[in-house]
Amino acid sequence: MLVEEGGVTVEVPGESGGGEGAADDVFFNPTQELNRDVTVAALSAYREREPRAETYLDAMAASGVRGVRAAANGWAATLADLDPDAVELARENLARNGLDGTVVERNVNSLLHDDGRYFDVVDLDPFGSPVPFADAAFANARNLVCVTATDTAPLCGAHFESGVRKYGAVPRNTDYHAEMGLRVLLSALARTAARYDVGVTPVLSHVSDHYVRTYLDLSHRATDADAALDELGYVYHCQECLHREREYGLVAHPPEACAHCGGRQVLPAGPIWLGPAHDREFVARVREHVTDDMGTAERARRLLDAVAGELHEPTHFDQHRLYKQWSEPAIAMDDFLAALRDAGLAASRTHFGGTTFKTDGALADVEAAVLD
Repeated sequence: MLVEEGGVTVEVPGESGGGEGAADDVFFNPTQELNRDVTVAALSAYREREPRAETYLDAMAASGVRGVRAAANGWAATLADLDPDAVELARENLARNGLDGTVVERNVNSLLHDDGRYFDVVDLDPFGSPVPFADAAFANARNLVCVTATDTAPLCGAHFESGVRKYGAVPRNTDYHAEMGLRVLLSALARTAARYDVGVTPVLSHVSDHYVRTYLDLSHRATDADAALDELGYVYHCQECLHREREYGLVAHPPEACAHCGGRQVLPAGPIWLGPAHDREFVARVREHVTDDMGTAERARRLLDAVAGELHEPTHFDQHRLYKQWSEPAIAMDDFLAALRDAGLAASRTHFGGTTFKTDGALADVEAAVLD
């Protein structure tokens, strides 16, 4: 069937189209439209940041909708896929929209490593973990690497052993599990990039619809790779009272007992990314490039507003979870945040949920601000 998205028309698998043709087994996920809308806006904003960036690789093209939209946005797009049916469909979708682009039947690792191909922007959007493709991306991308991870259970600690194997970190299934997944992913990507003397700076990251998405600005200097590794460390999470602490460095020194409640159930998580997960100015520019012809324009703007307003603290709290812990009725979020600010704490909402917030204060400071 034909789908219109972001000003382009593409054929995708569906009951009303394709028949016995090429599209039958080609993957298309309509719930990823928000991901693709934000991607196009981010590409436009990034071109303002780095005007020399021209070439874009859609590393797992499938129907080609993401690569077609990048081409329509003015990028010299290459669409790659291992499935010959996907390759043919992607080629047809470029032609259907009168767009130039290159479509290749190649695994991205083979395309980048074997051919020595370089792209200004490499976009990884695999089914599952992006880790098997990260080395090739960081070794052969000049400016920006965009990454989607859909295996949120390993990232967030729900599938603990799988998370350790895939991401080389200890994840924990905490009340801020979505952010845990994001920061485990960023840690794995920063460590991979560093092997190629590449430093990464996250300019936009979000967790939406059971996937993690991040955009990493690259610097090809060993000193910047070292600086990125300096942003890694550990979070020590108390399961009894929800207090948490952080420590920078690749060696963990977990406390024997919680500094807040004295409990012994303190779990270390890491190494995770403790630094900023976005650049406020860049996120604001991305929002300016969200256009009304995007199907998720309203939702994308809300998301980007929320991300831009977040503090850079590496974990967040859920207000309702805290009040349940305290056996107290929750107050309105605006009143709650105002109480924190009146107490001299920085505080912000987050995009992780309607009752989630970040603060530069410890749990004891939050309790003193709202319970005393």
